[in-house]
Amino acid sequence: MATATAVTRAAARARPRSLDRPAVVRPAAAGRARRHRGGACMCVAGAGPEVGSADLSVAAGSTDAPPPEGFATVEEALAAVAAGSFAVVVDDENRENEGDLIGAAERMTPEAMAFMVRYTSGVICVGLPGERCDALELPLMVPPDANSDAMATAFTVTCDLAEGTTTGISAADRAATLRALADPEVSPAAFNRPGHIFPLRARPGGVLVRPGHTEAAVDMSRLAGCAPAGVLCELVNDDGTMQRLPDLKRFAAEHDLPLVSIEQLAAHRAAYDVESF
Repeated sequence: MATATAVTRAAARARPRSLDRPAVVRPAAAGRARRHRGGACMCVAGAGPEVGSADLSVAAGSTDAPPPEGFATVEEALAAVAAGSFAVVVDDENRENEGDLIGAAERMTPEAMAFMVRYTSGVICVGLPGERCDALELPLMVPPDANSDAMATAFTVTCDLAEGTTTGISAADRAATLRALADPEVSPAAFNRPGHIFPLRARPGGVLVRPGHTEAAVDMSRLAGCAPAGVLCELVNDDGTMQRLPDLKRFAAEHDLPLVSIEQLAAHRAAYDVESF
């Protein structure tokens, strides 16, 4: 069975020297919470649940508190992502109430992808900023006003890397596609459409605007010092049911992975990172 440690070592061996960038982990500091443009979150209507300024005020005040039992700190999660491993990220129980494995696309290796496929639904997605989707000519699957998904998840057309892959479905092929999607030097012509990777168009402002796993994946990859392209997939139990918080705590402990919530990430960003978007 693959372990998180083995995945991290494989990522360290595989990544090019140019990717060895330090993690951008911001220390906690009491009383330094900043507000997004004068205290209000700049929200965009029509694409899923949003976080308002009142929510951020509560979140920002919790950054110096220790994490809940069974949870890691945001800094620990970012360090894992920077090292080529994964974090387990859970959203609100009143939203999807699910946990995703999240990692940096540019750090993805065949070993990491095999680990991800083994323990998740297998529908491997990658959150990308809108400008990267546009640069790669990855249009939305359906127009925003026709999106009837419960969370208005912004799926684009699927894709595979064309060169150096076979059918696109193997762990090695999918890892190669993800690394290429994260590489700003790779052009639209490098990909076949449709494919086996599901890009998701992240909302500007990240989890401060939409508290979803798509935005969490992009935010965490960027904060970890990687390209803003985050791989994500839902964790499932052996019987195919979705893992809920007790399952996620057990999984994270078993595989030595940090467990954090999107609420924690939003608090971290509201306090120390809002000016970067």
